[in-house]
Amino acid sequence: MTDQGKINREGARPASLFERADAAFGLDPREGGLKLPPVAPVPPLPQALRRPAPAPARAPEPAPAPQAEPRQAVPAPAPAPAPAPEPAAPPPPLRAVAFNGPIARIDREHLRDGGLIVPEDPVTGLLEEFRIVKRELLADARTGGSNGNGPRARRILVCSPHTGEGKTYCATNLAIALAAERGLEVLLVDADVVKPSITERLRIDAEEGLMDALADPAILPESLVIRTDIEGLFVLPAGQASARDAEYLASNRTAEVLNRLTEGAPDRILIFDTPPALAASPAAELAKHVGQALLVVRADETSRAALEDAQQLLSACGDIKLLLNAARYSPSGRRFGSYYGAKGK
Repeated sequence: MTDQGKINREGARPASLFERADAAFGLDPREGGLKLPPVAPVPPLPQALRRPAPAPARAPEPAPAPQAEPRQAVPAPAPAPAPAPEPAAPPPPLRAVAFNGPIARIDREHLRDGGLIVPEDPVTGLLEEFRIVKRELLADARTGGSNGNGPRARRILVCSPHTGEGKTYCATNLAIALAAERGLEVLLVDADVVKPSITERLRIDAEEGLMDALADPAILPESLVIRTDIEGLFVLPAGQASARDAEYLASNRTAEVLNRLTEGAPDRILIFDTPPALAASPAAELAKHVGQALLVVRADETSRAALEDAQQLLSACGDIKLLLNAARYSPSGRRFGSYYGAKGK
């Protein structure tokens, strides 16, 4: 065993293989030993052949926080329907004003002398003629009229183009004939304030009437209406005339008075006897407040031009009817008088 193989008992580090080789063969160049040629540096690898450098490892992205599943929207409970409001109670029906003027007795003999209809007398040709006239007027009054006049159809104006054509005679007979209808109230209004004659024909004494109610709003028109002893027949006199009668008739007060006399009274008919249309203005003014107009013309006397002029003045009324008075013949040959005047054998 060589010395190098001895174990260093002193605890020194054993020589390495190169150290022992250097000691044996003198390879340390610093001491003139074997010299090794310098090793050429390794040329760098061309860029094309270089392996791309691995990308730096990216830090792992944090896992997304778990999202709570969206809750399904729970529909809010529908609000309880509000209780329907109780229907308002209908307004109470209008009550017709009651006529509460003075009471007058009609002289039947005076009616006969004037050629007027007498309710208690036997049926005559004159009554039959006015029955035919009233049927047409009543039909329109109860249905509102062919022109949609509504309640105004129960107001009927009786007029003529000129004086002396029989308007007051026809208005009075028409009112008496209408009053014979069961359950019907007929108010005959004397609107001829220039020459009133209704009270004279019926022999009624009266001082106040229509014009007084128009002039003074404090006067209730129903208090001036005269109640007659003919069932269903009432009369409103003309009243006191003044220089402002035309202005009173053209005022809003006229509508108030007429509405008070007719509202709430479907079975009440108003008949207006007015001055001749071509002689004074009241007829044209009252035509605005009525639903029917009866234009009385006298056979063989009233001219066509006068008829057309009167019709134009009454044009505010949408329903104008023509009544031929004092005709001496009938195109159909009808004569009620001969039938009712015959005696049975």
